Amino acid sequence: MFEIMLTEKTQQHMGQIFFTADHHFGHENIIRFCNRPFENAQEMNEALIERWNAKVKPKDEVYHLGDVGLTYQENLGAILDRLNGRKYLIVGNHESAALQNKDKFEWVKEYYELKVKDPDGQGGKQRIMLFHYAMRTWRGEGRGNWHLYGHSHGNLPDLEDKYSFDVGVDCHDFYPLSYDEVKAIMQTKNWVPGHMRNREEDQ
Repeated sequence: MFEIMLTEKTQQHMGQIFFTADHHFGHENIIRFCNRPFENAQEMNEALIERWNAKVKPKDEVYHLGDVGLTYQENLGAILDRLNGRKYLIVGNHESAALQNKDKFEWVKEYYELKVKDPDGQGGKQRIMLFHYAMRTWRGEGRGNWHLYGHSHGNLPDLEDKYSFDVGVDCHDFYPLSYDEVKAIMQTKNWVPGHMRNREEDQ
């Protein structure tokens, strides 16, 4: 039984913030399981590295929401060294190799509550709940807090009335998403504040 770490901090950064999940570096079978367009794990690894670095710069920060790779410790360590940015890991269910490479990450946590400075957010901050698994509800959901997750590889139906979605690579052409891209997706949602929901149902 793992201990969930309920942690918050105001994000201080010099570059952009990115979110991603479910790379499964080195995992040959994920190509078949998820119908990925690669011939083998090596080709997949190179494409995922290229797409990561096409968007992420060295001073950017990347929150990886789990399942980094299924390969040997040394192989994943070499891949992580090639990936741009400061990396933060939310632990997934396939993380043996990543946990043997903890020194490649700024930190490793089971769960994290991130605050990003954003004038459109409540009190000038956007709160984001980061977890490997999708949650039906979360702290502050009715006040506009977001929830990002992975694990589902695009197989979990998206909820149009919730500020949440799957940031896994299988859902986004194998690229990480910037904060601005996440925000643009959230703005397409039909979310209603919690205090308005019962009022709408009564009409």
